[in-house]
Amino acid sequence: MTRFVHTADWQLGMRRQFLDADAQSRFSQDRLEAVAAIGRLAADSSAEFVVVAGDVFDDNQVDRRTVLRTLDVLRGFPDIPVLLLPGNHDPLDAGSVYVGADFTRNRPPQVHVVTDTAPIAVAEGVEVVGAPWPVKRPPANPLTEVLTGLAPSNGHRVLLAHGGVDAAGGDFDQAGVLRAAELDAAVDDGRADYIALGDRHSTTSVGASGRVWFAGAPEPTAYVEHDPGNALVVDLDADVAEVTTHRVGRWRFRQAVFDVASTADLDVVLRWLDEPEDKPHTIVKLALRGALALRDRARLDDALAAAAETYAAIEPWERHADLVAVPDEDDLDAMEVGGFVAEAVEELRARTTAGGDDARQAGDALSLLYRTVVRR
Repeated sequence: MTRFVHTADWQLGMRRQFLDADAQSRFSQDRLEAVAAIGRLAADSSAEFVVVAGDVFDDNQVDRRTVLRTLDVLRGFPDIPVLLLPGNHDPLDAGSVYVGADFTRNRPPQVHVVTDTAPIAVAEGVEVVGAPWPVKRPPANPLTEVLTGLAPSNGHRVLLAHGGVDAAGGDFDQAGVLRAAELDAAVDDGRADYIALGDRHSTTSVGASGRVWFAGAPEPTAYVEHDPGNALVVDLDADVAEVTTHRVGRWRFRQAVFDVASTADLDVVLRWLDEPEDKPHTIVKLALRGALALRDRARLDDALAAAAETYAAIEPWERHADLVAVPDEDDLDAMEVGGFVAEAVEELRARTTAGGDDARQAGDALSLLYRTVVRR
């Protein structure tokens, strides 16, 4: 039996425009911390090698600090082979980060970049055959040609590849998408004992063999990912591949759309907003639809303002949002306005029933007035 760690899609150097400078700093540091956790996992599990199935870096123009800090973290890995596969974000082209002086001069000796498809012996009777991306948009996935030329293995063979798979949401309008049937065939006829994939950020088993996996990203990067934040420990022998998922990430992305029409509905939203225990490492996208009284809209605005200070980021989900603030009699009594202000309130109140942008703008104006005269 051989044991190894399968990981992918570190995308170190990634930036997110919705994060402020403080949150971006945490986001970058925690991505490196997740890589360090993978090194500890390799040591604790007595892994014989580590494979990184593409996109170690977010692009080939990452700054020098990111490269050097990455290599410093890798220097702390156990003294076993660590294979880095160039993917679509960091392909092995003329400007590749892997051929730059910062990387080549500081690369730890146990770290190897997969530069071609030649078999790499990583343990007794075990080889890795990688399919590095030579450019960002190749005409076909590099693994396709590898599969065509492979003969069945005499020992254990791990294929290391990057790219989407049709059975796991692959888009054939994108470069490099693989067919699950071809991967299954390679396992069935002995050309591969395990296929370690990168590109999909959700930890995913492909097909029925249990030998084809996306490791997923060690830290999540988007709302649409399912079960990111993991690395895989693989126990491989002739009869079975046993894959165990290990959590290494810390961050979370949460999104929700709520229909609201009452104080009770708003209470549900506020409870959801307060649920995460680790808000500084949580990013939220939120949309509300419906109508709220001005006092409830004020509660919502206060809660969102407070959440913006504790969460890593709160993003409005404009595409799904359709919230109108509509004053009721209690709101009007609390405002205690008269004269031309009272006339303006009535006009705005009438507009809140019109629907569309005009209703939302009228509701926003009433909300501002309510906060000014009632909550000063």
